Amino acid sequence: MSIQSTMENKLKAAFSPERLIIINESHLHAGHHHHGSDHHGAYDGTDETHFRVRIVSPNFAGMSRIDRHRAVNKLLADELKAGVHALAIEPAAPGEKTRW
Repeated sequence: MSIQSTMENKLKAAFSPERLIIINESHLHAGHHHHGSDHHGAYDGTDETHFRVRIVSPNFAGMSRIDRHRAVNKLLADELKAGVHALAIEPAAPGEKTRW
């Protein structure tokens, strides 16, 4: 199973989102060097290393933006340890305005 699919399954199970979009942005980072990773040269953009998570969940109602980020980061800690280099999180509760 891909990292993206694993993340999607975990987010759906934990947050029961009304809307969930996971975007693999790894290709946008081709040519970057990943300090402290197994990529000794410039990254070619082919792996699943950079993601953007857009999620609307009733679970986020009443939570601060920081607490929402912490909850998502905690849930996806294994993926972050296993090679996800960057995770942009755009969380919202139902009824909140989003830019997407």
